Amino acid sequence: MWQYEKKLEYPVHIATPNPKIAQLIITQYGGPDGELGASLRYLSQRIAMPYPELKAVLTDIGTEEYGYIC
Repeated sequence: MWQYEKKLEYPVHIATPNPKIAQLIITQYGGPDGELGASLRYLSQRIAMPYPELKAVLTDIGTEEYGYIC
């Protein structure tokens, strides 16, 4: 499985906050085409898969997409 460390690769210093850019970034996470939507689609589609191998692939992809959110 994956091990997640909540540590940035490069330090980030925000001089002036930009609400428009922040709104765009938030929609990429939670919008209809965002990471959460993709993750939930993969994880819900795996239930209908007839083959265990395909179910495992969709589980792996769904959990990887979900990992981008954390």
